[in-house]
Amino acid sequence: MKTVAIVQARMGSTRLPNKVMRTINGIPLIELLLKRLAGAKRIDRIVLATSDDPLNKPLVDHVQTLGYDVFQGSETDVLDRYYQAASPYHPDTVVRITGDCPLIDPQVVDRAIVEYEAQGADYLSNTAPPTYPDGLDTEVFSYHALQLAAQQSVNPGDREHVTPFIRTSGQFKTGNFAHETDYSAERWTVDELVDFEVISSVFGHFHPRTDFGWLEVMALRQAQPALFQANQHLIRNEGAVMGTGQKLWKRAKQVIPGGNMLLSKRAEMFLPDQWPAYFSKAKGCKVWDLDGKEYIDMSIMGIGTNTLGYGHPEVDEAVRKTIDAGNMSTFNCPEEVYLAEKLIELHPWADMVRLARTGGEANAIAIRIARAATGKDKVAICGYHGWHDWYLSANLGDDENLSGHLLPGLEPKGVPQSLRGTVFPFNYNDFAQLEALVTVNDIGVIKMEVARNMGPEDNFLHKVRQLATERGIVLIFDECTSGFRETFGGVHKKYGVEPDMAMFGKALGNGYAITATLGRREIMEAAQSTFISSTFWTERIGPTAALKTLEVMEKLQSWETITQTGNQIRQRWQQLADRHGISIAHWGLPALAGFTINSPNALAYKTLITQEMLSKGYLAGTSVYVCTEHTAEVVDCFFKELDPVFACIRECEDGRDVMGLLKGPVCHAGFKRLN
Repeated sequence: MKTVAIVQARMGSTRLPNKVMRTINGIPLIELLLKRLAGAKRIDRIVLATSDDPLNKPLVDHVQTLGYDVFQGSETDVLDRYYQAASPYHPDTVVRITGDCPLIDPQVVDRAIVEYEAQGADYLSNTAPPTYPDGLDTEVFSYHALQLAAQQSVNPGDREHVTPFIRTSGQFKTGNFAHETDYSAERWTVDELVDFEVISSVFGHFHPRTDFGWLEVMALRQAQPALFQANQHLIRNEGAVMGTGQKLWKRAKQVIPGGNMLLSKRAEMFLPDQWPAYFSKAKGCKVWDLDGKEYIDMSIMGIGTNTLGYGHPEVDEAVRKTIDAGNMSTFNCPEEVYLAEKLIELHPWADMVRLARTGGEANAIAIRIARAATGKDKVAICGYHGWHDWYLSANLGDDENLSGHLLPGLEPKGVPQSLRGTVFPFNYNDFAQLEALVTVNDIGVIKMEVARNMGPEDNFLHKVRQLATERGIVLIFDECTSGFRETFGGVHKKYGVEPDMAMFGKALGNGYAITATLGRREIMEAAQSTFISSTFWTERIGPTAALKTLEVMEKLQSWETITQTGNQIRQRWQQLADRHGISIAHWGLPALAGFTINSPNALAYKTLITQEMLSKGYLAGTSVYVCTEHTAEVVDCFFKELDPVFACIRECEDGRDVMGLLKGPVCHAGFKRLN
């Protein structure tokens, strides 16, 4: 019988890019694998099957110089790649080896072929169930079975992983061969950097030999277990069930502190170990992950940046024209003047504007200007105002100070101790607390969110305004989140209270980076007495996007639409809760609506909602940041799918174990250090 071994390998591994060409003792991983596999006596030919991605050229060139045949086929349809790679050789039998198994043992491969023939199987492996270490996986199947699978299989997962159709369709006789001792917990494959470190240690121990057997490796494992500890926490065949985004998230945490640039987008905040994490495209209220799966975003819509939906055509077209005309030059862009004038038009109390690109920057700018204007350092705050030192210094005296301001768990490490006693948090609607702060401390600035989880009570905002006026304090409203959601401008317009300064961001550019700090002339001119300057605050895309976003908002009256939709969503959450006898508490502006289930298991229930709705094609949890693309039809379908999840929560409240329903850990509630 003619037997061809096909080794599946590529350079574009999601978790460990270029792994097959990483070197151990100067030899690429793929070369070590091929050299070991060539020792199998029952294989007539070895072929490398890689994809036609140009990224694989170094791999192709190297393997060809070693004298092996190479076939390049589909990147995603690996089943077809295998079939096309095997066909020119007209084999009777095909052996599948993956390129992440450099410790593949030729004797194990030979035994698999012998067992395959002895059992008269169409397919045989040593992985059903596994008893050999992960990294010695060997599959043997008939060319006829491969041909039928390539012709009949339509499931994308079957085509990506080559053999599922052969194993599960019921058309073929399958078999397995096992080792008398179960070593399946051992991990000798290379999917992540720690795997590579372990394998490097093994080859380093036996160097210069490369023909050592797997039982010799087991003896080393027993003699020097420390060499094998680094990757023991990883799960066997985890990659087969993980999406591309999940794999990339694991990789990201190795090279980016915390995994990404924004706490609110960490996968652990949504659905640890299951969240797709990355998007390939977004349009309207839909998002596609890296595997091309489509989701309806009933979650936080880009952290509240896209009230007009993702990729609004008019905004994007304005940006494209800017790109064509040029985004940066030695000259200033005229759009920054036009945007400043438009924002002042919407807020007649303001006279001047400074632009930036992020909310944290806008907050820092406002504090610098206000302190320069008053000559005072001390600030009273209420709400979330970014990551800069001035804000986190509130936790220098008590690391729980900001826990009530959306950031539980933060330690102010890296913030100079000299800033201690400069920032004092106060609670929303607690005017007496603020008045006491101002009386005891020489407060020069009051910075607060106008509204987030609740509205003002007992003329709270008017009292704050009067207090600031009487004491000569600069009053700043942080509208980075609330702006343009209930009014065409700041939500302070709804309550009839004018600040001395205000910041806007998030919704201002509909997904493009732009923020603005507005203020009265006598305060804003203090910016000239200090230094506030940044190169990329002068780029053109942000102001262009903002101008077009404001134009579209005004045309659509978008703030009215999203407020109405948000109120409807809130009502339907309550109706759903009432129908299932679940107690919930509402919070947030209507367009930033959210709820909490009144239960000790609230966080587990939130995780369950996210898990179950993700399987139904929704990004969802216990909050919805509304956009104009959340039509009545979208909302209706969402609640139809959410209903049975609430029924399940009711069962859990009646005694069912919610933890038994979760497929991974409970989501994080606040800041946690990620390992």
